[in-house]
Amino acid sequence: MAKKRSVKKRITLPPDIDHIISRYPEQAYALLRHSFQKSPYNGLPSAESLSVYGKRKLRVIDLFSGAGGFTLGLCQTGRFEPVFTNDFNAYAAKTYNANFGDHCLHGDINDLLANNSFKFPEAEVVIGGPPCQGFSPLNKQREGDPRKQLWRAFMEVVRRVNPVAFVMENVPELLSSAEFVDVKAHAESMGYFVNAGVLNAADYGVPQRRKRAIVLASRIGLLPLPTPTHYNPKKSPTLFQNGLLPWETVARAIDDLPEPVGIELRIGEVPPPLDLHFGRTPTKQSLSRYRCVPEGGNRFDLQKKRPDLTPMCWIRKKSGGTDLFGRLWGDRPAFTIRTEFFKPEKGRYLHPKQHRPITHREAARLQSFPDSFKFTGTKIEIAKQIGNAVPPLLGKRVAEVLLGHL
Repeated sequence: MAKKRSVKKRITLPPDIDHIISRYPEQAYALLRHSFQKSPYNGLPSAESLSVYGKRKLRVIDLFSGAGGFTLGLCQTGRFEPVFTNDFNAYAAKTYNANFGDHCLHGDINDLLANNSFKFPEAEVVIGGPPCQGFSPLNKQREGDPRKQLWRAFMEVVRRVNPVAFVMENVPELLSSAEFVDVKAHAESMGYFVNAGVLNAADYGVPQRRKRAIVLASRIGLLPLPTPTHYNPKKSPTLFQNGLLPWETVARAIDDLPEPVGIELRIGEVPPPLDLHFGRTPTKQSLSRYRCVPEGGNRFDLQKKRPDLTPMCWIRKKSGGTDLFGRLWGDRPAFTIRTEFFKPEKGRYLHPKQHRPITHREAARLQSFPDSFKFTGTKIEIAKQIGNAVPPLLGKRVAEVLLGHL
């Protein structure tokens, strides 16, 4: 006789409570979040569970660090300290040092490895994101791209430093590449247990849908991927999602900012957040194009309303490219913030309400950088630092996994 399936009873909230939750959803979410006990892998371990490493800060080496988004995420836990960093970009290295102390050495990592007199400092954790352009789907000619081999330099540093754990971050395409097979084999040959997966930054409180491959490796056992803290409210009408909060939105991240002033950086002239909150000088034609795109719209709206203003290459492209010349939704996370976020023709970068692309400050907030973070360099270089960064809040969630096991 077939066994009957058990049917879970759906909990119905009393009308008065349901009314309060509907009226004050954010407060209800916050209360719910704090009422759930954190899992061992999500949040800082208790004092009783701390190992010998837990009695002091864990030392970190950050390779291909950029401005230091990943380092910032680890440091935000209060339990990590950077001891060495390297990046090939001089502006990014200067930004890193302005925020974390003089730890970032500018230069080619391969030159350091070839220098017999140079010795890496001791560290419990090595993190980094070898340049991803070689794996990116935006690079159509990536076969033979030398940037696909920089993982070897990363793994050589791991071999020399012999950390307890390492974390590699990259584009999702890494995990389906032959290079990842080699990375995993190298790591396992050195005694590491390797776990990897694709994480969406929006699932961890970042107001941006940004998917990244995370490779977690540890000598003391298999590390789990970070437990999500947020979820897509569009996919479920249910309020209570095991203590998860709804995705953070563009509006919540940037709505308190006034309209941008001027067209230049004002670092040192005005305090944050206004120092990076400047505009551009669009032409009349550009402004006419902006006005054709509604919230959540894109180049197809422009073509429908003003075909005379639509570039012929867009008209010929009948499908795909739905984010080109797109306007952000205020009530959703942003899409991936890249290095040219100030150019609407490069993606979905128009402000939800105002007829302009997002500013450097808005992009930094959508990457989860706090206003207090100090960026240095030109407008173009700071844009690169913002777009190339690991969202600090995503880095913090990864750090919590490390703390839960070390």
